[in-house]
Amino acid sequence: MECIVLAAGEGKRMRPLTGKRPKVMLPLANRPMMEHLVLAARDAGINHFVFVVGYGEREIRKYFGDGSAWGLHIAYATQRHQQGTADAVRSARDLVTGPFLLLNGDMILKTSDIMAICRQGYPCMAISTTDHPGDYGVVLEENGFITSLEEKSKQPKSNLINAGAYLFSLEIFDLIDQVEPSPRGELELTDALTRLITEKKLKAYHLSYWMDVGYPWDMLDANTTLMGSLDAKNAGTVEEGVFLKGPVDIGEGSVIKSGTYIEGPCVIGKNCRIGPHAYIRGATSIADDCHIGHCSEIKNSIIMSGTKIPHFNYIGDSVIGSDCNFGAGTKLANLRHDHVNVKVCGKDTRRKKFGAVIGDNVQFGINCSINVGSMIGSGAHFAPNSSIEGCIGDKATIR
Repeated sequence: MECIVLAAGEGKRMRPLTGKRPKVMLPLANRPMMEHLVLAARDAGINHFVFVVGYGEREIRKYFGDGSAWGLHIAYATQRHQQGTADAVRSARDLVTGPFLLLNGDMILKTSDIMAICRQGYPCMAISTTDHPGDYGVVLEENGFITSLEEKSKQPKSNLINAGAYLFSLEIFDLIDQVEPSPRGELELTDALTRLITEKKLKAYHLSYWMDVGYPWDMLDANTTLMGSLDAKNAGTVEEGVFLKGPVDIGEGSVIKSGTYIEGPCVIGKNCRIGPHAYIRGATSIADDCHIGHCSEIKNSIIMSGTKIPHFNYIGDSVIGSDCNFGAGTKLANLRHDHVNVKVCGKDTRRKKFGAVIGDNVQFGINCSINVGSMIGSGAHFAPNSSIEGCIGDKATIR
Protein backbone atom coordinates (compact mmCIF):
# COMPACT_ATOMS: atom_id res chain seq x y z
CA MET A 1 0.00 0.00 0.00
CA GLU A 2 1.17 3.51 -0.87
CA CYS A 3 0.04 6.71 0.84
CA ILE A 4 -0.32 10.26 -0.47
CA VAL A 5 -0.26 12.95 2.22
CA LEU A 6 -1.57 16.40 1.26
CA ALA A 7 0.75 18.99 2.79
CA ALA A 8 0.89 21.86 0.28
CA GLY A 9 -1.29 24.46 1.98
CA GLU A 10 -0.27 27.38 4.16
CA GLY A 11 -3.09 27.00 6.65
CA LYS A 12 -4.48 30.52 6.61
CA ARG A 13 -6.73 29.83 9.60
CA MET A 14 -3.56 29.16 11.59
CA ARG A 15 -2.05 32.59 11.02
CA PRO A 16 0.12 34.10 12.43
CA LEU A 17 1.69 30.74 13.35
CA THR A 18 2.11 29.77 9.69
CA GLY A 19 3.98 32.92 8.73
CA LYS A 20 7.27 31.06 8.38
CA ARG A 21 6.20 27.40 8.45
CA PRO A 22 3.51 25.29 6.74
CA LYS A 23 0.58 24.23 8.86
CA VAL A 24 1.54 20.55 8.89
CA MET A 25 4.86 21.45 10.56
CA LEU A 26 3.27 23.13 13.57
CA PRO A 27 4.34 21.23 16.69
CA LEU A 28 2.16 18.93 18.74
CA ALA A 29 3.86 17.18 21.67
CA ASN A 30 7.11 18.60 20.24
CA ARG A 31 6.75 16.89 16.85
CA PRO A 32 5.28 18.31 13.62
CA MET A 33 1.61 17.38 13.46
CA MET A 34 2.16 15.54 10.17
CA GLU A 35 4.78 13.32 11.77
CA HIS A 36 2.19 11.90 14.15
CA LEU A 37 -0.05 11.03 11.19
CA VAL A 38 2.79 9.50 9.18
CA LEU A 39 3.90 7.37 12.14
CA ALA A 40 0.33 6.13 12.64
CA ALA A 41 0.26 5.09 8.95
CA ARG A 42 3.70 3.49 9.26
CA ASP A 43 2.54 1.46 12.23
CA ALA A 44 -0.40 0.32 10.09
CA GLY A 45 2.10 -1.24 7.69
CA ILE A 46 2.54 1.53 5.10
CA ASN A 47 6.11 2.47 4.22
CA HIS A 48 5.87 4.18 0.81
CA PHE A 49 4.70 7.80 0.98
CA VAL A 50 4.24 10.67 -1.43
CA PHE A 51 4.12 14.10 0.20
CA VAL A 52 2.36 16.75 -1.89
CA VAL A 53 4.15 19.95 -0.88
CA GLY A 54 3.97 23.61 -1.84
CA TYR A 55 3.95 26.39 0.73
CA GLY A 56 7.02 26.06 2.94
CA GLU A 57 8.07 22.87 1.19
CA ARG A 58 11.73 23.38 2.06
CA GLU A 59 11.02 22.87 5.76
CA ILE A 60 9.09 19.65 5.09
CA ARG A 61 11.77 18.25 2.79
CA LYS A 62 14.54 19.15 5.23
CA TYR A 63 12.81 17.55 8.19
CA PHE A 64 11.61 14.30 6.60
CA GLY A 65 14.23 13.85 3.88
CA ASP A 66 13.90 10.52 2.11
CA GLY A 67 12.19 8.99 5.13
CA SER A 68 15.02 6.60 6.00
CA ALA A 69 15.24 7.92 9.59
CA TRP A 70 11.74 6.48 10.13
CA GLY A 71 12.27 3.34 8.04
CA LEU A 72 10.19 4.83 5.21
CA HIS A 73 10.52 5.73 1.56
CA ILE A 74 9.28 9.28 0.89
CA ALA A 75 8.91 10.90 -2.52
CA TYR A 76 7.73 14.46 -3.13
CA ALA A 77 5.31 16.05 -5.55
CA THR A 78 5.15 19.84 -5.71
CA GLN A 79 1.88 21.70 -6.16
CA ARG A 80 3.21 25.01 -7.44
CA HIS A 81 -0.08 26.87 -7.16
CA GLN A 82 -2.67 25.90 -4.57
CA GLN A 83 -5.56 25.28 -6.96
CA GLY A 84 -7.60 22.87 -4.90
CA THR A 85 -7.48 19.37 -3.47
CA ALA A 86 -8.09 17.60 -6.78
CA ASP A 87 -5.15 19.48 -8.28
CA ALA A 88 -3.02 18.47 -5.31
CA VAL A 89 -3.85 14.77 -5.73
CA ARG A 90 -3.24 14.98 -9.48
CA SER A 91 0.26 16.32 -8.88
CA ALA A 92 1.20 12.93 -7.34
CA ARG A 93 -0.19 10.92 -10.25
CA ASP A 94 3.15 9.68 -11.57
CA LEU A 95 4.44 8.63 -8.14
CA VAL A 96 1.87 5.98 -7.20
CA THR A 97 1.62 2.60 -8.88
CA GLY A 98 -1.56 1.05 -7.49
CA PRO A 99 -4.27 1.45 -4.86
CA PHE A 100 -3.31 4.14 -2.36
CA LEU A 101 -4.38 5.78 0.86
CA LEU A 102 -4.95 9.53 0.69
CA LEU A 103 -4.68 11.59 3.87
CA ASN A 104 -5.03 15.26 4.69
CA GLY A 105 -1.85 16.13 6.55
CA ASP A 106 -3.49 18.19 9.31
CA MET A 107 -5.44 15.62 11.31
CA ILE A 108 -4.88 13.00 13.97
CA LEU A 109 -5.87 9.36 13.30
CA LYS A 110 -5.36 6.06 15.09
CA THR A 111 -3.29 3.28 13.56
CA SER A 112 -6.18 0.87 14.03
CA ASP A 113 -8.46 3.05 11.91
CA ILE A 114 -5.88 3.36 9.13
CA MET A 115 -5.54 -0.41 9.05
CA ALA A 116 -9.31 -0.77 8.90
CA ILE A 117 -9.69 1.70 6.03
CA CYS A 118 -7.13 -0.24 4.01
CA ARG A 119 -9.21 -3.40 4.48
CA GLN A 120 -12.44 -1.86 3.22
CA GLY A 121 -11.72 -2.09 -0.48
CA TYR A 122 -11.72 0.94 -2.76
CA PRO A 123 -13.08 3.48 -3.24
CA CYS A 124 -13.69 4.32 0.40
CA MET A 125 -14.11 7.53 2.41
CA ALA A 126 -13.55 7.82 6.15
CA ILE A 127 -16.28 9.68 8.00
CA SER A 128 -16.66 10.98 11.54
CA THR A 129 -19.14 12.87 13.70
CA THR A 130 -18.92 16.43 14.97
CA ASP A 131 -21.10 18.92 16.80
CA HIS A 132 -20.38 21.58 14.17
CA PRO A 133 -20.79 19.79 10.81
CA GLY A 134 -21.35 23.02 8.90
CA ASP A 135 -17.59 23.61 9.00
CA TYR A 136 -16.93 20.48 6.93
CA GLY A 137 -18.29 18.40 4.09
CA VAL A 138 -21.57 16.97 5.41
CA VAL A 139 -22.21 13.33 4.55
CA LEU A 140 -25.24 11.09 4.32
CA GLU A 141 -24.61 7.35 4.49
CA GLU A 142 -26.83 4.36 3.83
CA ASN A 143 -25.97 0.66 4.06
CA GLY A 144 -22.27 1.37 4.16
CA PHE A 145 -22.15 3.71 1.15
CA ILE A 146 -21.98 7.48 0.85
CA THR A 147 -25.20 8.84 -0.65
CA SER A 148 -24.58 12.59 -0.34
CA LEU A 149 -21.72 15.00 0.22
CA GLU A 150 -22.33 18.73 0.66
CA GLU A 151 -19.50 21.15 1.44
CA LYS A 152 -19.93 23.56 4.37
CA SER A 153 -23.71 23.40 4.42
CA LYS A 154 -25.55 26.18 6.27
CA GLN A 155 -28.25 23.67 7.17
CA PRO A 156 -26.43 20.35 7.69
CA LYS A 157 -28.52 17.26 7.07
CA SER A 158 -26.52 15.17 9.54
CA ASN A 159 -23.65 15.32 11.98
CA LEU A 160 -21.54 13.02 9.79
CA ILE A 161 -18.66 14.66 7.97
CA ASN A 162 -15.93 13.84 5.47
CA ALA A 163 -12.83 13.18 7.60
CA GLY A 164 -10.25 13.65 4.83
CA ALA A 165 -8.99 10.05 4.60
CA TYR A 166 -9.66 7.92 1.52
CA LEU A 167 -8.73 4.65 -0.17
CA PHE A 168 -8.56 4.94 -3.96
CA SER A 169 -7.50 3.01 -7.01
CA LEU A 170 -5.72 4.69 -9.89
CA GLU A 171 -9.14 5.22 -11.51
CA ILE A 172 -9.63 8.28 -9.34
CA PHE A 173 -7.25 10.19 -11.61
CA ASP A 174 -9.62 9.71 -14.56
CA LEU A 175 -12.40 11.28 -12.48
CA ILE A 176 -10.11 14.13 -11.43
CA ASP A 177 -9.40 14.86 -15.10
CA GLN A 178 -13.12 15.59 -15.55
CA VAL A 179 -13.35 18.12 -12.70
CA GLU A 180 -14.18 21.72 -13.65
CA PRO A 181 -13.12 24.73 -11.56
CA SER A 182 -15.47 25.49 -8.66
CA PRO A 183 -16.95 28.97 -8.07
CA ARG A 184 -13.79 29.63 -6.03
CA GLY A 185 -11.70 28.80 -9.09
CA GLU A 186 -10.33 25.61 -7.54
CA LEU A 187 -10.40 21.96 -8.57
CA GLU A 188 -12.19 20.22 -5.71
CA LEU A 189 -11.66 16.54 -4.92
CA THR A 190 -15.25 16.31 -3.71
CA ASP A 191 -16.41 17.08 -7.27
CA ALA A 192 -14.45 14.06 -8.48
CA LEU A 193 -16.35 11.93 -5.98
CA THR A 194 -19.78 12.95 -7.25
CA ARG A 195 -19.90 10.20 -9.88
CA LEU A 196 -18.88 7.55 -7.35
CA ILE A 197 -21.58 8.75 -4.96
CA THR A 198 -24.23 8.86 -7.71
CA GLU A 199 -23.41 5.28 -8.68
CA LYS A 200 -23.32 4.24 -4.99
CA LYS A 201 -19.75 3.02 -5.28
CA LEU A 202 -18.13 5.10 -2.54
CA LYS A 203 -17.89 3.07 0.65
CA ALA A 204 -18.06 4.65 4.10
CA TYR A 205 -15.85 3.82 7.05
CA HIS A 206 -16.75 5.23 10.48
CA LEU A 207 -13.61 6.30 12.31
CA SER A 208 -13.32 5.37 15.98
CA TYR A 209 -11.29 8.53 16.57
CA TRP A 210 -10.58 11.65 14.52
CA MET A 211 -9.29 15.10 15.35
CA ASP A 212 -9.09 17.96 12.92
CA VAL A 213 -6.53 20.64 13.74
CA GLY A 214 -8.08 23.59 11.94
CA TYR A 215 -7.45 26.54 14.27
CA PRO A 216 -4.71 27.38 16.77
CA TRP A 217 -6.91 26.51 19.75
CA ASP A 218 -7.49 23.03 18.28
CA MET A 219 -3.78 22.45 18.78
CA LEU A 220 -4.26 22.38 22.56
CA ASP A 221 -6.72 19.46 22.46
CA ALA A 222 -4.50 17.59 19.99
CA ASN A 223 -1.45 18.28 22.14
CA THR A 224 -3.20 16.86 25.20
CA THR A 225 -4.40 13.79 23.32
CA LEU A 226 -0.99 12.98 21.86
CA MET A 227 0.66 13.24 25.27
CA GLY A 228 -1.87 10.86 26.78
CA SER A 229 0.42 7.87 26.31
CA LEU A 230 3.64 9.73 27.16
CA ASP A 231 6.42 7.82 28.91
CA ALA A 232 8.63 9.51 31.48
CA LYS A 233 12.15 10.08 30.15
CA ASN A 234 15.10 12.13 31.31
CA ALA A 235 17.99 12.82 28.97
CA GLY A 236 18.87 16.09 30.72
CA THR A 237 19.83 17.22 34.22
CA VAL A 238 17.38 17.43 37.12
CA GLU A 239 18.77 19.19 40.19
CA GLU A 240 17.94 18.31 43.77
CA GLY A 241 14.71 19.85 44.99
CA VAL A 242 12.79 19.34 41.73
CA PHE A 243 9.41 17.57 41.95
CA LEU A 244 8.13 15.67 38.92
CA LYS A 245 4.57 14.35 39.09
CA GLY A 246 3.32 12.09 36.32
CA PRO A 247 5.02 11.47 32.96
CA VAL A 248 7.58 14.14 32.10
CA ASP A 249 9.88 13.83 29.05
CA ILE A 250 13.04 15.93 29.36
CA GLY A 251 15.26 16.37 26.33
CA GLU A 252 19.02 16.15 26.00
CA GLY A 253 20.96 19.11 27.37
CA SER A 254 18.01 20.55 29.30
CA VAL A 255 18.43 21.57 32.94
CA ILE A 256 15.61 21.60 35.49
CA LYS A 257 16.70 23.80 38.37
CA SER A 258 15.96 23.39 42.06
CA GLY A 259 12.52 24.26 43.39
CA THR A 260 10.73 23.59 40.11
CA TYR A 261 7.44 21.62 40.14
CA ILE A 262 6.33 19.92 36.93
CA GLU A 263 3.04 18.07 36.45
CA GLY A 264 2.81 15.60 33.59
CA PRO A 265 2.07 14.95 30.92
CA CYS A 266 4.73 17.42 29.91
CA VAL A 267 7.33 17.39 27.13
CA ILE A 268 10.45 19.54 27.38
CA GLY A 269 12.76 19.71 24.38
CA LYS A 270 16.53 19.90 24.09
CA ASN A 271 18.77 22.54 25.67
CA CYS A 272 16.06 24.20 27.76
CA ARG A 273 16.53 25.94 31.12
CA ILE A 274 13.62 25.51 33.50
CA GLY A 275 13.51 27.26 36.86
CA PRO A 276 14.54 27.75 39.55
CA HIS A 277 11.13 27.69 41.23
CA ALA A 278 9.11 27.39 38.00
CA TYR A 279 5.68 25.71 37.96
CA ILE A 280 4.71 23.84 34.80
CA ARG A 281 1.26 22.31 34.79
CA GLY A 282 -0.09 19.39 32.80
CA ALA A 283 -0.51 19.11 29.02
CA THR A 284 2.26 21.58 28.30
CA SER A 285 4.86 21.10 25.59
CA ILE A 286 8.02 23.20 25.52
CA ALA A 287 10.21 23.02 22.42
CA ASP A 288 14.00 23.20 22.13
CA ASP A 289 16.10 26.10 23.45
CA CYS A 290 13.42 27.63 25.67
CA HIS A 291 13.85 29.30 29.05
CA ILE A 292 11.12 29.17 31.70
CA GLY A 293 12.52 31.10 34.64
CA HIS A 294 12.09 32.00 38.29
CA CYS A 295 8.48 31.97 39.57
CA SER A 296 6.98 31.59 36.08
CA GLU A 297 3.92 29.38 35.65
CA ILE A 298 2.89 27.64 32.40
CA LYS A 299 -0.36 25.70 32.09
CA ASN A 300 -1.81 23.64 29.20
CA SER A 301 0.15 25.50 26.53
CA ILE A 302 2.36 25.00 23.51
CA ILE A 303 5.63 26.93 23.64
CA MET A 304 7.66 26.84 20.42
CA SER A 305 11.44 26.85 20.10
CA GLY A 306 13.66 29.60 21.41
CA THR A 307 11.00 31.39 23.46
CA LYS A 308 11.95 32.98 26.79
CA ILE A 309 9.48 33.29 29.68
CA PRO A 310 12.02 34.18 32.35
CA HIS A 311 10.64 35.92 35.47
CA PHE A 312 7.27 36.10 37.29
CA ASN A 313 5.20 35.31 34.16
CA TYR A 314 1.91 33.42 33.75
CA ILE A 315 0.88 31.68 30.51
CA GLY A 316 -2.29 29.59 30.42
CA ASP A 317 -4.15 27.72 27.64
CA SER A 318 -2.17 29.45 24.89
CA VAL A 319 -0.13 28.80 21.76
CA ILE A 320 3.12 30.74 21.70
CA GLY A 321 5.35 30.96 18.60
CA SER A 322 9.12 30.72 18.41
CA ASP A 323 11.76 33.20 19.61
CA CYS A 324 9.38 35.30 21.71
CA ASN A 325 10.46 37.11 24.86
CA PHE A 326 8.19 37.89 27.81
CA GLY A 327 9.36 40.75 30.00
CA ALA A 328 9.36 40.18 33.76
CA GLY A 329 5.88 40.30 35.27
CA THR A 330 3.99 39.84 31.99
CA LYS A 331 0.73 37.94 32.53
CA LEU A 332 -1.74 36.35 30.11
CA ALA A 333 -5.43 35.97 31.03
CA ASN A 334 -7.27 32.79 30.01
CA LEU A 335 -10.79 33.04 31.48
CA ARG A 336 -13.61 35.54 30.99
CA HIS A 337 -15.34 36.72 34.16
CA ASP A 338 -18.74 35.86 32.67
CA HIS A 339 -17.47 32.34 31.86
CA VAL A 340 -18.79 32.33 28.27
CA ASN A 341 -16.79 30.83 25.43
CA VAL A 342 -13.69 32.74 24.44
CA LYS A 343 -13.69 34.29 20.98
CA VAL A 344 -10.55 35.11 19.00
CA CYS A 345 -10.98 37.76 16.31
CA GLY A 346 -14.72 37.03 16.39
CA LYS A 347 -14.29 33.26 16.01
CA ASP A 348 -15.77 31.09 18.75
CA THR A 349 -13.08 28.78 20.14
CA ARG A 350 -15.74 26.65 21.87
CA ARG A 351 -13.49 26.83 24.92
CA LYS A 352 -14.24 28.34 28.32
CA LYS A 353 -10.53 28.75 28.87
CA PHE A 354 -8.24 30.09 26.19
CA GLY A 355 -5.51 32.66 26.50
CA ALA A 356 -3.86 33.92 23.32
CA VAL A 357 -2.31 33.04 19.99
CA ILE A 358 1.09 34.70 19.71
CA GLY A 359 3.20 34.59 16.55
CA ASP A 360 6.97 34.35 16.22
CA ASN A 361 9.53 36.93 17.44
CA VAL A 362 7.08 38.87 19.62
CA GLN A 363 8.75 41.00 22.31
CA PHE A 364 6.98 42.12 25.51
CA GLY A 365 8.32 44.72 27.90
CA ILE A 366 8.00 44.24 31.64
CA ASN A 367 4.59 44.03 33.32
CA CYS A 368 2.51 43.68 30.15
CA SER A 369 -1.06 42.39 30.48
CA ILE A 370 -2.49 40.25 27.65
CA ASN A 371 -6.25 39.86 27.72
CA VAL A 372 -8.13 36.65 27.06
CA GLY A 373 -8.71 35.80 23.38
CA SER A 374 -5.94 37.99 21.97
CA MET A 375 -4.19 37.21 18.69
CA ILE A 376 -0.79 38.84 18.22
CA GLY A 377 1.02 38.86 14.90
CA SER A 378 4.66 37.90 14.40
CA GLY A 379 7.33 40.51 15.02
CA ALA A 380 5.13 42.70 17.25
CA HIS A 381 6.76 44.78 19.99
CA PHE A 382 5.14 46.07 23.18
CA ALA A 383 6.41 48.68 25.60
CA PRO A 384 6.48 48.05 29.37
CA ASN A 385 3.11 48.14 31.14
CA SER A 386 1.18 47.68 27.88
CA SER A 387 -2.41 46.44 28.09
CA ILE A 388 -2.95 44.17 25.09
CA GLU A 389 -6.15 42.74 23.65
CA GLY A 390 -7.91 41.98 20.38
CA CYS A 391 -6.30 41.22 17.01
CA ILE A 392 -2.91 42.79 16.48
CA GLY A 393 -1.13 42.52 13.14
CA ASP A 394 2.39 41.47 12.25
CA LYS A 395 5.19 43.88 13.19
CA ALA A 396 2.87 46.11 15.21
CA THR A 397 4.56 48.38 17.75
CA ILE A 398 2.96 49.74 20.91
CA ARG A 399 5.16 52.30 22.61
